[in-house]
Amino acid sequence: MISSDVINAKIDLVDQNIRLLEELKEQGYESFSKNFREIQAAKHSLQDSIEACLDMDNNIIAEKSFRRGEDYKDIFSVIEEEGIIDAGLSARLQEMAQFRNLLVQQYGRIDTGRLFIIMSKDLTDVEEFIKSTLSYIP
Repeated sequence: MISSDVINAKIDLVDQNIRLLEELKEQGYESFSKNFREIQAAKHSLQDSIEACLDMDNNIIAEKSFRRGEDYKDIFSVIEEEGIIDAGLSARLQEMAQFRNLLVQQYGRIDTGRLFIIMSKDLTDVEEFIKSTLSYIP
């Protein structure tokens, strides 16, 4: 059985991170891009949120005995294959998983402009993912 306590704890974490990212976004790119501490907070909050979504998916995959994802990107493919999220959302979340890998592995320097765009435009994808996950869980 999928643990609603685990899922809800992850959702609470994502909600807290999204609130912080929204606050950071409100100051505008010019101010944000000059503040190292806030850039670091945004990177961590985004990474934390993506990992929480992946954890939720892995919980569902394990409990339902779905095929295991080959990598972080593929985890969202599995959830799409099982009809929990649609193809468009899956593709966008797969891009986020790739960005998460950049944040963790630090392949090159993370572009602050790209980070700000994600904060400005892509957080709705995380919120949509949460709604889809909640509607799937009994």
